[in-house]
Amino acid sequence: MRETDPGTERKCLEILRILRESPDPMGAKHLSELMAEQGFVLSDRAVQYYLQNLDEMGFTRKVGNRGRVLTSLGIAETESALVGDRIGFVISKLERLAFRSSLNPETCTGDVAYNLSYVKDEDLDLVSKACDEVIREMLGFFGTYTFIDTDPRIPKGHTGLLTICSITMDGVLQHHGIPVRMAYGGCLSVNKTVAEGFTHLIGYKGSTVDPLQLFISAQMTSIGEYCRTKKGIVLANVRNIPTVAVPEATVLMRALQSNGFEIPAAIGSGILGIPGDPYQSSIVSYSGMNLIARVAECGIRMKTEIGAGTIPISRVL
Repeated sequence: MRETDPGTERKCLEILRILRESPDPMGAKHLSELMAEQGFVLSDRAVQYYLQNLDEMGFTRKVGNRGRVLTSLGIAETESALVGDRIGFVISKLERLAFRSSLNPETCTGDVAYNLSYVKDEDLDLVSKACDEVIREMLGFFGTYTFIDTDPRIPKGHTGLLTICSITMDGVLQHHGIPVRMAYGGCLSVNKTVAEGFTHLIGYKGSTVDPLQLFISAQMTSIGEYCRTKKGIVLANVRNIPTVAVPEATVLMRALQSNGFEIPAAIGSGILGIPGDPYQSSIVSYSGMNLIARVAECGIRMKTEIGAGTIPISRVL
């Protein structure tokens, strides 16, 4: 970012981040509303001024009258922002998506948070086969996925793989008055559907990178081995809720289970090697990123954005 004024730079970075999370081009009015949610109160005209500057820098481009999208240079800029500015960005982003999720666990209607991956068209059949393995073993967060080709973020020659993000469950709990905090992402040892314990855990708080992406990049899963032998290492998330809320949370999770969600893998205090708290209980759930991890195990490279936005669940069903 070439701006020298720190305040201007922060506003521009926030605009870039919002655009990166959006599946569609976005105009100044909508950007102004979302900026206000983050404490940046700007008029539509002021946002338009910043957008023109970002256009000139090559970070954004107009898509007719629909609004702006990020260029490849703009995407790179959001990834290379100062580490200090990005600390806590991952969990903050997920918390915003949880708030925007509106899934009704009883009717399976409303909006869910999703992950978006870009798959080369020639790899589509292999990717589908890998994802089907995970779904068959019930190691994902949700029992299906879908391919899309209409998102402007999808490069030419690629197809989008859309999976439901487990932060959707946080939204369900929050909207029913249950405080919830995403605590860890980890590698979970599973033997014949039974979770045995975490081999690795990374906290979300203060992280600049999603822990699950790190585990996938480091090739620390063995989902294919589990599919063959029923024993392996899979990805899971740990979220904490007050222990007194466990009965109500269990009712909500059963409703989600009846509609195709694979949760929880385990629930309790001080379980599976997770640090215990006398007043907090942990919900351990398999991650939707297990589909992506299995694809990576097959040697297929693709880019994934965790928590890419929210959409009606009907688009996945």
